[in-house]
Amino acid sequence: MNDAVRRHAGPPRATKLDEVFGTIAEGAAERDLERSHPYEAVALLKNAGFGSLRLAVDQGGAGYSMREALTAVIALGAADANVAHIFRNHFVFVDTYVRRPQGPVEAGLQPKIASGALIGFASGELGMSPGTRDYSTKLTEDGNGFRLNGTKYYSTGSLYADLIMVRATNADGIDGVAVVPAERDGVERIDDWDGMGQRLTGTGTTNFQNVRVERGEVILHGPGTSYAQPYGTALAQLYLTSILAGILRNIVADSAALVKRRGRNFAHAAVQQPAEDPLLQHVVGQISSLAFAGEATVLAAADALDRAIESANAFGLRDRELAHAASLAAAKAKIVLDDITARAATLLFDVGGASATKKSFNLDRHWRNARTLASHNPALYKTQAIGDLEINGAPLPQTGFF
Repeated sequence: MNDAVRRHAGPPRATKLDEVFGTIAEGAAERDLERSHPYEAVALLKNAGFGSLRLAVDQGGAGYSMREALTAVIALGAADANVAHIFRNHFVFVDTYVRRPQGPVEAGLQPKIASGALIGFASGELGMSPGTRDYSTKLTEDGNGFRLNGTKYYSTGSLYADLIMVRATNADGIDGVAVVPAERDGVERIDDWDGMGQRLTGTGTTNFQNVRVERGEVILHGPGTSYAQPYGTALAQLYLTSILAGILRNIVADSAALVKRRGRNFAHAAVQQPAEDPLLQHVVGQISSLAFAGEATVLAAADALDRAIESANAFGLRDRELAHAASLAAAKAKIVLDDITARAATLLFDVGGASATKKSFNLDRHWRNARTLASHNPALYKTQAIGDLEINGAPLPQTGFF
């Protein structure tokens, strides 16, 4: 098993997940290099119950806390950052709608999630005003159900999904989500994501052309629902930051392996054997320390999110102060991890020389994937908001993944 994924502390299913993560890690670099889609890896995770870690035991899940779940995400990120990213929106959907269902649609999804169903995501639209829900994707009445029409972009995970969560508005202008089978007539999933990193996440375009939707597949955000939590997007951000912590762990393993397999050292090195070179040891030790700090930072933020989630009242609403603290912790974690992961991905090449840049090694994937993840909701807006909080006491924004 890859050293980067060997260690995973957690309750019930941890041992089985460790084995799955090890299997996934074996072909990760090659899949990224060849752009070979990880369908088998996703199937392994579904069968192992990865997508139901956050469901309660009596709901058919593992009952993981947020700390435990994100520890598993870190381990999966170390195995394959692309595969970990595929499950991001699934985790957010489960925590938002399924763990504490407010209606029969949400409750009906529990056995499907527990059985391994993967939820994809179709929300983003070109031309939408930031912070609004003015979706051009529409649900129109059709007998005892609806017809769904629209185009979504950046539909992460949908290429591999069993069900797709689609954000839309109805004829009354009320927004909500339709949860439709990915193979239903009229659903077209296009693998057109061409980013430099996270190339296998299925983050492409999804078209919905006159798709039949039953009433039991629609969750409207109308009066009487409380799915809108204060600072409710902290998990969406922290999940990505957890993948960065996993990439850091993988860089540690790759840097040590790179030094071990080198047959000769630089001409001006103090010793002939690279593994005995104190300068190369220094670099690997530095990378390892960055990885330790990154993981500890993510898990501290996960603890803050656990406290916010546990504060929910009888109506499901979280304590605003604790939710703000969780958002702040997630923002700080992102700022730190964005920086140190990119730094570690560059330091990796200091222990390998020019041969480490060979395309067949694909070591540049760490930087490419980390930079792509970091580009989700740029850190400079978060540092500004945190500075405003520290200087002027201004609360964090409640939009834009805070």
